[in-house]
Amino acid sequence: MPIITSPQEFNVDDLYVDLRPVLDCPLYLKCEGFNFAGSVKLKAAAAMVAAAERDGVLTAGSTIVESSSGNLGIALSLIAADRGYRFVCVTDPRCNPASMRLMRALGAEVRVISHQDANGGYLESRIDYVRSLAESEDGCVWLNQYANSNNWRAHYSGTAPAIDRQFPDLEVLFVGAGTTGTLMGCARYFREHGRPVTIVAVDAVGSVTFGGLPERRMVPGLGTSSRPALVDESYVDDVVHVAETDTIRTVHALSSRGFLFGGSTGTVVSGAAHWLAAKYPGASPVAVAIAPDLGERYLDSIYEESWLRENFSDLARELQLPGADILGV
Repeated sequence: MPIITSPQEFNVDDLYVDLRPVLDCPLYLKCEGFNFAGSVKLKAAAAMVAAAERDGVLTAGSTIVESSSGNLGIALSLIAADRGYRFVCVTDPRCNPASMRLMRALGAEVRVISHQDANGGYLESRIDYVRSLAESEDGCVWLNQYANSNNWRAHYSGTAPAIDRQFPDLEVLFVGAGTTGTLMGCARYFREHGRPVTIVAVDAVGSVTFGGLPERRMVPGLGTSSRPALVDESYVDDVVHVAETDTIRTVHALSSRGFLFGGSTGTVVSGAAHWLAAKYPGASPVAVAIAPDLGERYLDSIYEESWLRENFSDLARELQLPGADILGV
Protein backbone atom coordinates (compact mmCIF):
# COMPACT_ATOMS: atom_id res chain seq x y z
CA MET A 1 0.00 0.00 0.00
CA PRO A 2 1.64 3.30 -1.09
CA ILE A 3 1.71 6.07 1.50
CA ILE A 4 2.58 9.55 0.28
CA THR A 5 3.14 12.93 1.90
CA SER A 6 3.16 15.03 -1.29
CA PRO A 7 0.50 14.87 -4.04
CA GLN A 8 3.10 14.72 -6.80
CA GLU A 9 4.55 11.48 -5.41
CA PHE A 10 1.66 9.47 -6.86
CA ASN A 11 1.51 8.65 -10.56
CA VAL A 12 0.34 5.55 -12.45
CA ASP A 13 2.96 4.99 -15.14
CA ASP A 14 2.21 1.47 -16.39
CA LEU A 15 -1.46 1.49 -17.43
CA TYR A 16 -2.32 0.84 -21.08
CA VAL A 17 -5.64 0.39 -22.90
CA ASP A 18 -5.75 -2.07 -25.81
CA LEU A 19 -7.87 -0.21 -28.37
CA ARG A 20 -8.42 -3.17 -30.69
CA PRO A 21 -11.73 -4.25 -29.10
CA VAL A 22 -12.72 -0.61 -28.53
CA LEU A 23 -12.00 1.06 -31.89
CA ASP A 24 -10.79 -1.89 -33.98
CA CYS A 25 -7.37 -0.25 -34.05
CA PRO A 26 -4.01 -1.99 -33.38
CA LEU A 27 -2.97 0.52 -30.76
CA TYR A 28 -2.03 0.54 -27.09
CA LEU A 29 -2.92 3.74 -25.27
CA LYS A 30 -0.62 4.79 -22.43
CA CYS A 31 -2.83 6.49 -19.83
CA GLU A 32 -1.09 9.45 -18.19
CA GLY A 33 -4.07 10.97 -16.38
CA PHE A 34 -4.01 8.94 -13.18
CA ASN A 35 -2.31 11.33 -10.77
CA PHE A 36 -3.55 14.19 -8.61
CA ALA A 37 -2.96 16.68 -11.43
CA GLY A 38 -4.89 14.53 -13.88
CA SER A 39 -2.47 14.70 -16.79
CA VAL A 40 0.99 13.99 -18.16
CA LYS A 41 1.90 17.63 -17.42
CA LEU A 42 2.67 16.78 -13.79
CA LYS A 43 5.97 15.28 -14.92
CA ALA A 44 7.14 18.40 -16.73
CA ALA A 45 5.89 20.71 -13.98
CA ALA A 46 7.73 18.74 -11.29
CA ALA A 47 10.95 18.65 -13.32
CA MET A 48 10.90 22.38 -14.07
CA VAL A 49 10.16 23.35 -10.47
CA ALA A 50 12.83 21.00 -9.11
CA ALA A 51 15.44 22.44 -11.49
CA ALA A 52 14.50 26.02 -10.58
CA GLU A 53 14.86 25.16 -6.89
CA ARG A 54 18.25 23.50 -7.45
CA ASP A 55 19.45 26.55 -9.36
CA GLY A 56 18.30 28.88 -6.59
CA VAL A 57 15.82 30.63 -8.88
CA LEU A 58 12.80 29.50 -6.87
CA THR A 59 13.10 30.29 -3.19
CA ALA A 60 10.78 30.82 -0.25
CA GLY A 61 8.36 33.61 -1.09
CA SER A 62 8.71 33.25 -4.87
CA THR A 63 5.75 33.52 -7.22
CA ILE A 64 5.57 31.14 -10.18
CA VAL A 65 4.01 32.61 -13.32
CA GLU A 66 3.23 30.52 -16.38
CA SER A 67 1.14 30.48 -19.53
CA SER A 68 -1.10 27.42 -19.85
CA SER A 69 -4.26 26.30 -21.61
CA GLY A 70 -5.11 24.17 -18.59
CA ASN A 71 -3.24 20.99 -17.74
CA LEU A 72 0.18 22.44 -16.93
CA GLY A 73 -1.52 25.18 -14.96
CA ILE A 74 -3.29 22.57 -12.86
CA ALA A 75 -0.04 20.66 -12.31
CA LEU A 76 1.77 23.83 -11.23
CA SER A 77 -1.15 24.80 -8.98
CA LEU A 78 -0.81 21.47 -7.20
CA ILE A 79 2.97 21.74 -6.80
CA ALA A 80 2.80 25.39 -5.71
CA ALA A 81 0.23 24.49 -3.05
CA ASP A 82 2.43 21.66 -1.83
CA ARG A 83 5.62 23.77 -1.83
CA GLY A 84 4.12 26.98 -0.47
CA TYR A 85 4.59 29.14 -3.56
CA ARG A 86 2.13 31.62 -5.00
CA PHE A 87 1.14 30.70 -8.56
CA VAL A 88 -0.36 32.89 -11.30
CA CYS A 89 -1.66 31.05 -14.35
CA VAL A 90 -2.14 33.10 -17.51
CA THR A 91 -4.65 31.47 -19.82
CA ASP A 92 -7.24 32.40 -22.47
CA PRO A 93 -10.98 32.01 -23.12
CA ARG A 94 -10.56 28.50 -24.57
CA CYS A 95 -9.45 27.11 -21.21
CA ASN A 96 -12.06 24.72 -19.85
CA PRO A 97 -14.10 26.30 -17.02
CA ALA A 98 -13.50 23.17 -14.94
CA SER A 99 -9.74 23.64 -15.28
CA MET A 100 -9.98 27.23 -14.11
CA ARG A 101 -12.10 26.22 -11.13
CA LEU A 102 -9.66 23.49 -10.21
CA MET A 103 -6.67 25.83 -10.33
CA ARG A 104 -8.47 28.32 -8.10
CA ALA A 105 -9.48 25.53 -5.71
CA LEU A 106 -5.77 24.73 -5.36
CA GLY A 107 -5.01 28.35 -4.47
CA ALA A 108 -3.80 29.63 -7.84
CA GLU A 109 -4.67 32.98 -9.34
CA VAL A 110 -6.03 32.66 -12.89
CA ARG A 111 -5.79 35.55 -15.36
CA VAL A 112 -7.56 35.26 -18.71
CA ILE A 113 -6.08 37.03 -21.74
CA SER A 114 -8.71 37.78 -24.38
CA HIS A 115 -6.50 39.65 -26.89
CA GLN A 116 -5.67 37.45 -29.88
CA ASP A 117 -2.21 37.37 -31.42
CA ALA A 118 -1.29 37.83 -35.09
CA ASN A 119 -2.11 34.18 -35.88
CA GLY A 120 -5.60 34.43 -34.46
CA GLY A 121 -4.67 32.54 -31.31
CA TYR A 122 -3.78 33.64 -27.82
CA LEU A 123 -0.37 32.10 -27.15
CA GLU A 124 1.81 35.09 -28.04
CA SER A 125 -0.50 37.40 -26.10
CA ARG A 126 -0.30 35.13 -23.06
CA ILE A 127 3.49 34.90 -23.28
CA ASP A 128 3.85 38.67 -23.65
CA TYR A 129 1.79 39.15 -20.50
CA VAL A 130 3.77 36.54 -18.56
CA ARG A 131 7.06 38.07 -19.67
CA SER A 132 6.01 41.55 -18.58
CA LEU A 133 4.77 40.20 -15.25
CA ALA A 134 8.04 38.37 -14.57
CA GLU A 135 10.05 41.47 -15.46
CA SER A 136 7.98 43.95 -13.48
CA GLU A 137 7.31 42.12 -10.19
CA ASP A 138 10.03 41.09 -7.74
CA GLY A 139 10.10 37.42 -6.92
CA CYS A 140 8.18 36.34 -10.04
CA VAL A 141 9.68 33.30 -11.75
CA TRP A 142 8.63 32.30 -15.28
CA LEU A 143 9.44 28.63 -15.86
CA ASN A 144 8.67 28.98 -19.61
CA GLN A 145 7.40 25.54 -20.51
CA TYR A 146 7.80 26.36 -24.23
CA ALA A 147 11.60 26.67 -24.08
CA ASN A 148 12.60 24.95 -20.80
CA SER A 149 14.73 21.87 -21.54
CA ASN A 150 13.56 20.28 -18.29
CA ASN A 151 10.16 19.92 -19.97
CA TRP A 152 11.46 17.35 -22.45
CA ARG A 153 14.02 15.91 -20.02
CA ALA A 154 11.18 14.77 -17.74
CA HIS A 155 9.95 12.49 -20.52
CA TYR A 156 13.42 11.46 -21.65
CA SER A 157 14.12 10.10 -18.17
CA GLY A 158 10.60 8.94 -17.29
CA THR A 159 7.91 8.48 -19.92
CA ALA A 160 10.02 7.03 -22.73
CA PRO A 161 11.93 4.46 -20.60
CA ALA A 162 8.61 3.33 -19.10
CA ILE A 163 7.25 2.64 -22.60
CA ASP A 164 10.50 0.96 -23.63
CA ARG A 165 10.32 -1.44 -20.68
CA GLN A 166 6.74 -2.47 -21.46
CA PHE A 167 7.19 -2.68 -25.24
CA PRO A 168 10.73 -3.78 -26.13
CA ASP A 169 9.56 -4.50 -29.71
CA LEU A 170 7.87 -1.11 -30.15
CA GLU A 171 7.61 -0.07 -33.80
CA VAL A 172 5.55 3.14 -33.78
CA LEU A 173 5.01 5.81 -31.10
CA PHE A 174 2.35 8.52 -31.44
CA VAL A 175 2.79 11.66 -29.33
CA GLY A 176 0.64 14.78 -29.29
CA ALA A 177 2.34 18.10 -29.97
CA GLY A 178 1.64 21.03 -27.65
CA THR A 179 4.77 22.55 -26.17
CA THR A 180 6.39 19.40 -27.72
CA GLY A 181 8.05 18.53 -24.40
CA THR A 182 6.61 15.00 -24.31
CA LEU A 183 7.29 14.55 -28.03
CA MET A 184 10.90 15.74 -27.91
CA GLY A 185 11.76 13.82 -24.76
CA CYS A 186 10.43 10.53 -26.11
CA ALA A 187 11.85 11.06 -29.60
CA ARG A 188 15.30 11.91 -28.26
CA TYR A 189 15.28 8.87 -25.98
CA PHE A 190 14.49 6.33 -28.68
CA ARG A 191 16.89 7.94 -31.19
CA GLU A 192 19.79 8.20 -28.74
CA HIS A 193 19.26 4.65 -27.48
CA GLY A 194 19.41 3.25 -30.99
CA ARG A 195 15.82 2.02 -31.00
CA PRO A 196 14.26 1.83 -34.50
CA VAL A 197 10.95 3.38 -33.46
CA THR A 198 8.96 5.50 -35.89
CA ILE A 199 8.01 8.73 -34.09
CA VAL A 200 4.74 10.26 -35.29
CA ALA A 201 3.78 13.69 -34.01
CA VAL A 202 0.04 14.37 -33.79
CA ASP A 203 -1.00 17.99 -34.09
CA ALA A 204 -4.28 19.88 -34.47
CA VAL A 205 -5.45 21.38 -37.73
CA GLY A 206 -4.96 25.13 -37.34
CA SER A 207 -1.73 24.77 -35.36
CA VAL A 208 1.46 26.38 -36.68
CA THR A 209 3.91 24.10 -34.85
CA PHE A 210 4.91 22.17 -37.98
CA GLY A 211 4.28 24.92 -40.51
CA GLY A 212 0.51 24.65 -40.80
CA LEU A 213 -1.75 27.59 -41.51
CA PRO A 214 -3.31 29.19 -38.43
CA GLU A 215 -7.03 28.50 -38.03
CA ARG A 216 -9.62 28.75 -35.29
CA ARG A 217 -9.16 26.07 -32.62
CA MET A 218 -11.71 25.53 -29.87
CA VAL A 219 -10.36 22.46 -28.06
CA PRO A 220 -7.51 23.40 -25.65
CA GLY A 221 -4.43 21.26 -25.29
CA LEU A 222 -2.58 20.31 -28.46
CA GLY A 223 -1.52 22.78 -31.13
CA THR A 224 -0.05 26.27 -30.92
CA SER A 225 -0.40 29.66 -32.59
CA SER A 226 3.35 30.20 -32.15
CA ARG A 227 6.04 27.61 -32.88
CA PRO A 228 7.54 26.30 -29.59
CA ALA A 229 11.28 26.75 -29.09
CA LEU A 230 11.62 23.10 -28.01
CA VAL A 231 10.52 21.54 -31.29
CA ASP A 232 13.22 19.87 -33.42
CA GLU A 233 11.71 18.20 -36.49
CA SER A 234 14.85 16.16 -37.13
CA TYR A 235 13.69 13.78 -34.38
CA VAL A 236 10.21 13.34 -35.90
CA ASP A 237 9.50 10.83 -38.68
CA ASP A 238 6.01 11.96 -39.61
CA VAL A 239 3.33 14.48 -38.62
CA VAL A 240 -0.44 13.99 -38.62
CA HIS A 241 -2.85 16.91 -38.39
CA VAL A 242 -6.27 16.17 -36.92
CA ALA A 243 -9.40 18.25 -37.42
CA GLU A 244 -11.26 19.10 -34.22
CA THR A 245 -14.38 17.36 -35.53
CA ASP A 246 -12.36 14.12 -35.67
CA THR A 247 -11.04 14.78 -32.16
CA ILE A 248 -14.60 15.11 -30.86
CA ARG A 249 -15.88 12.08 -32.78
CA THR A 250 -13.06 10.01 -31.28
CA VAL A 251 -13.61 11.02 -27.66
CA HIS A 252 -17.31 10.21 -28.03
CA ALA A 253 -16.50 6.84 -29.59
CA LEU A 254 -14.25 6.11 -26.61
CA SER A 255 -16.76 7.34 -24.04
CA SER A 256 -19.46 5.16 -25.62
CA ARG A 257 -17.31 2.21 -24.53
CA GLY A 258 -16.75 3.59 -21.02
CA PHE A 259 -13.41 5.36 -21.55
CA LEU A 260 -13.74 9.07 -20.76
CA PHE A 261 -10.66 10.79 -22.14
CA GLY A 262 -9.81 14.43 -22.80
CA GLY A 263 -9.53 16.38 -26.01
CA SER A 264 -5.76 15.95 -26.33
CA THR A 265 -6.19 12.19 -26.10
CA GLY A 266 -8.95 12.27 -28.71
CA THR A 267 -6.64 14.09 -31.10
CA VAL A 268 -3.79 11.62 -30.57
CA VAL A 269 -5.99 8.54 -30.96
CA SER A 270 -7.72 9.90 -34.06
CA GLY A 271 -4.41 10.75 -35.70
CA ALA A 272 -2.89 7.38 -34.79
CA ALA A 273 -5.89 5.43 -36.11
CA HIS A 274 -5.85 7.21 -39.46
CA TRP A 275 -2.06 6.90 -39.80
CA LEU A 276 -2.07 3.18 -39.02
CA ALA A 277 -4.92 2.52 -41.44
CA ALA A 278 -2.96 4.27 -44.20
CA LYS A 279 0.51 2.91 -43.45
CA TYR A 280 -0.30 -0.59 -42.13
CA PRO A 281 -3.61 -1.63 -43.76
CA GLY A 282 -4.70 -4.97 -42.36
CA ALA A 283 -1.53 -5.31 -40.26
CA SER A 284 -0.88 -5.03 -36.53
CA PRO A 285 2.42 -3.29 -35.78
CA VAL A 286 3.43 -2.79 -32.17
CA ALA A 287 2.14 0.75 -31.73
CA VAL A 288 1.67 2.93 -28.66
CA ALA A 289 0.00 6.33 -28.29
CA ILE A 290 0.32 8.58 -25.25
CA ALA A 291 -2.99 9.71 -23.72
CA PRO A 292 -2.16 13.00 -21.95
CA ASP A 293 -5.38 13.47 -20.00
CA LEU A 294 -8.80 12.25 -18.87
CA GLY A 295 -12.18 13.68 -19.77
CA GLU A 296 -13.79 15.14 -16.64
CA ARG A 297 -12.45 18.62 -17.37
CA TYR A 298 -14.13 18.58 -20.76
CA LEU A 299 -17.65 17.92 -19.50
CA ASP A 300 -18.54 21.58 -20.10
CA SER A 301 -17.19 21.54 -23.66
CA ILE A 302 -16.65 18.56 -25.96
CA TYR A 303 -19.05 16.36 -23.97
CA GLU A 304 -21.71 19.08 -23.56
CA GLU A 305 -24.50 19.24 -26.13
CA SER A 306 -25.06 23.01 -25.88
CA TRP A 307 -21.33 23.72 -26.39
CA LEU A 308 -21.27 21.42 -29.40
CA ARG A 309 -24.38 23.04 -30.89
CA GLU A 310 -22.79 26.47 -30.50
CA ASN A 311 -19.40 25.57 -31.95
CA PHE A 312 -19.93 22.46 -34.09
CA SER A 313 -23.64 22.41 -34.96
CA ASP A 314 -23.43 19.78 -37.72
CA LEU A 315 -21.39 17.49 -35.50
CA ALA A 316 -23.83 17.94 -32.61
CA ARG A 317 -26.64 16.68 -34.84
CA GLU A 318 -24.49 13.80 -36.03
CA LEU A 319 -23.60 12.64 -32.50
CA GLN A 320 -27.20 12.87 -31.21
CA LEU A 321 -26.19 13.15 -27.56
CA PRO A 322 -28.77 11.98 -25.03
CA GLY A 323 -30.37 14.77 -23.05
CA ALA A 324 -31.21 14.90 -19.35
CA ASP A 325 -34.76 14.11 -18.25
CA ILE A 326 -36.12 16.22 -15.40
CA LEU A 327 -38.70 14.17 -13.54
CA GLY A 328 -41.23 15.72 -11.22
CA VAL A 329 -41.20 12.83 -8.80
